[in-house]
Order: sequence, then structure tokens, then C-alpha cells
Amino acid sequence: MRGAQTNSRQEISGGLWDCVKKAAVVIGSGILFLAAFGNSLTWHLQKFWGASGDFWQNLWTKLYVMFEGQDQALFYMGTMVVPTIVFWGFNALLLLVDTTGRPSFITRYRIQADKNNPVDPDKLRQALKTVTFNQLFISAPMVVVAYHLTRWRSNPCGPELPTFHWALIELAIFSILEEVLFYYSHRLFHHPSLYKHFHKQHHEWTAPIGLVATYAHPLEHVFSNLLPVVIGPVLLCSHVSSTCMWYCLALVSTTISHCGYHLPFLPSPEFHDFHHLRFNQCFGVFGVLDRLHGTDAKFRETKQYERHTLLTGFTPLTESIPDTPKKDR
Repeated sequence: MRGAQTNSRQEISGGLWDCVKKAAVVIGSGILFLAAFGNSLTWHLQKFWGASGDFWQNLWTKLYVMFEGQDQALFYMGTMVVPTIVFWGFNALLLLVDTTGRPSFITRYRIQADKNNPVDPDKLRQALKTVTFNQLFISAPMVVVAYHLTRWRSNPCGPELPTFHWALIELAIFSILEEVLFYYSHRLFHHPSLYKHFHKQHHEWTAPIGLVATYAHPLEHVFSNLLPVVIGPVLLCSHVSSTCMWYCLALVSTTISHCGYHLPFLPSPEFHDFHHLRFNQCFGVFGVLDRLHGTDAKFRETKQYERHTLLTGFTPLTESIPDTPKKDR
């Protein structure tokens, strides 16, 4: 009995120590990345920003004068109209490939080669209806609430644009908040009592396409899709320019994660594609909390994990890192 208790304590201690080591690796890597980012890419971007002089401020001033006294309309244009155009413009290109299978240059990069070739038209129509409903009747009212919460504390449509460094800090904070809120809300929706009523709808697509990014039950769309993205700009009382940029980045990012193609020079969608394939792995956005909680353990044993990198060439990773041949029985 004492031996069993000792082993149990050792396992708990070992598991805790393993978690501490993982946290140290993740946090340490993040600090090194931020240091490198601050010393290299930020410098180049700032040089570009500075070289542009007052270009962006002048553009914003013209827009601000054009909408003088109509801050609400200006806010909605930046947080509804522009992100919607970006979302549908990007997805229109992806849908062209999904429905026609052309150009073949793109289809070579399909992650699950035997799926959506072409996409099922009935499932696509259902997805289009749901996504449109969510945008019109869930996302739009949420943005209205976000405007009034922000306006209550500050003016999100002020005449001065935020500084370059503050905009970068905001994006970093937004990303951290999204990672935390999306991971835990998403994992909660995988609880059996909630999954069958809400999240199962999203997982009808075991091989997702870009449009499926916002194909979800309305309740899930609020708490798992919208809240993690909206809460950052509301808490920081961000300028509409920062909010617009963040919404567009978030929509493009989630579309890429669901698109089903590991395309050159774009972020890898292998992580979330694996989630749709296996359901119980890879719940987060960046994978930080998945590493800390061990919910990427099975993923890290797969070929998909080996392919989970930025493709800097034109040879599909399914060819350069092929699946392990199945043994004949």
C-alpha cells in the first residue's frame, strides 16, 4: 500500500515538474521571441512607418472630417463593413477552389487530400446560411454593444491615431486574451453535456474549409468566436483603427486555420485541421495552453505536427513529409 502511495506521489510530482518545465520552455521562448521581435522586425516596421511621414494620419483625418459628428457610423464602418469585406473576399477565393477544384496548383496543398474534392454542395449551402445568419444577427449586435461599452469610457473614433508602439502592444494583448478565452471556452464546449447541443454543429466538418470558421451554433459563436476577439479592444478602449486591424487579422487567421490548404508563405493550418480530424486535441489558437495542459500530446506524435511549420517553398509538405506507409497485415 505504501509503495502504491509513493508511486502515486512520484507520478503527481513528476507530472507537476513536467508542467513547470513546459511552462518555462513556452514562456522563455515567448520572451526570446518578443526580444528578437522588438530588436529586428519592429525596427524595420517603425522605419517604414516613420518614412511614411503623416500619410496614415492624413488619411484618417480626411475620413474623420468626412464623418464629422457621425462617430457611430465611422466605428461600424471600421468594425463591421471592412472586416466583412475582408472575410468574404478571402473566402470567395477559397470557395472558388473548393467548388471547382481549380487551379490545380492550389489543390496540391490540400491537407486532407481525399476530402472536399469538390466540396459537398448541400453542406456548403447550409454553411453559407449559418455564417450569414451569425454575421447579421449575432456579430453585428455584438459590435453595437462593443461600441457603447467603449464609448462609455472613451472616444474610439478620436482625431488622433494611436502611436506605432502602442498599436503593437495592443495587438499583443489582444492575442493573449484571445488565446486564453478561446482555449477555455472551446474546451468547455467539448464537454459532453455541451458538445452534443452546441459544438457538434461546427464539427460536422471533419475536413474544414475557410467558411467554416464562423459556422457555429449562435451560443458558441458569442462565447467562443466573438468574445475572445471583441473583449480586448473593449477593455483597452482601443481606437477604431486598431480594432479594425485586429478584427481583420483575426478573421483572416481563423479562415486560414480552417481553409484545409497548407499554402506557401501562410501560417500553418495543420494544428486546427488536426483538431477537426481528432476532436480531442489542439483546442487553442497558438498552441501555448495546449502545450501547458498536454492537449497536444497526440498531435506531436503525428506527421501533421512535423508539417506544422511555415512552408517557404513550393513543394507540398504532404510530398516532402509523406505519411508513414501502412504495414500489410
